[in-house]
Amino acid sequence: MNIAMIGLGKMGGNMARRLSRGGATVFGFDVSADTRSQLAQEEANFKAFASVPELIAALPTPRVVWLMLPSGAISEAAFAEMKTLLAPGDLIIDGANAMYKDSQRHGAELTAMGLKFVDAGVSGGVWGLQNGYCLMFGGEKDAAAMAEPFMKILAPGADRGWTHTGPAGSGHYTKMLHNGIEYGMMQAFAEGFAMLKAKEEFNLDVAAISETWRHSSVVRSWLLDLVADTLQQDTELADLNAFVPDSGEGRWSVLESVELGIPAPVMSSALYARFASRGNDDYAMKLLSMMRNAFGGHAVSKK
Repeated sequence: MNIAMIGLGKMGGNMARRLSRGGATVFGFDVSADTRSQLAQEEANFKAFASVPELIAALPTPRVVWLMLPSGAISEAAFAEMKTLLAPGDLIIDGANAMYKDSQRHGAELTAMGLKFVDAGVSGGVWGLQNGYCLMFGGEKDAAAMAEPFMKILAPGADRGWTHTGPAGSGHYTKMLHNGIEYGMMQAFAEGFAMLKAKEEFNLDVAAISETWRHSSVVRSWLLDLVADTLQQDTELADLNAFVPDSGEGRWSVLESVELGIPAPVMSSALYARFASRGNDDYAMKLLSMMRNAFGGHAVSKK
């Protein structure tokens, strides 16, 4: 079992480790020479290469190449390079958090060249090395069959935590909505714990409450586990800025709800809350304050 892993960052590096420890020989490349070298020293089944052409030349055929790169321009450049290096029958797996419509386009373009394509949504974060990854992958049946042995190694078990979702694009579509749901769950936990913390008359121990909820509660989940672990260390979070980025899938989920005409108020609200955390609602809030002052004479707070 031979596979190339191009992109050895937080996700790609640990995926390469899990594949190596699961019996696959991993041919790896990253722009960071230190990252490549470290993995080669750690893993007996990992082979580091200084360039992508060198890696592809060494990889036995039919080749399986997993791209674990940021979506957008970097991934597009990698696809363009792969088209010049691979041969018919080779497989490209795209593990980026890519827009599913881009994956549909890649699937059509690569199929026309005789190449195989799988779009893989990957969840598990930095804990995936230890616990396994949740994998949702799309592509034609022959492409999925080539990818399946590697999915079984990466997943929590050979019989669970992975599924072939359908044609090209369906893997990233499923992962997009997975992350949209995640946005809503995270927002609900954040709001609930903020209200617990704000009820000063009860002096609630939010760390103890989060730990209690982890056991037999209907809201128990891995997200709650992470909340509990965090609050055990620091209940005030005073050193953190109230700034929450978004990686793209939340936006795409909301846009998809509009295209489908499916109401998604929780996902939408969670996304807008992240926008608000960056000060993007400051002007609107100032204008609201001025309107209250204009019609009702309410006080305006000034810097």
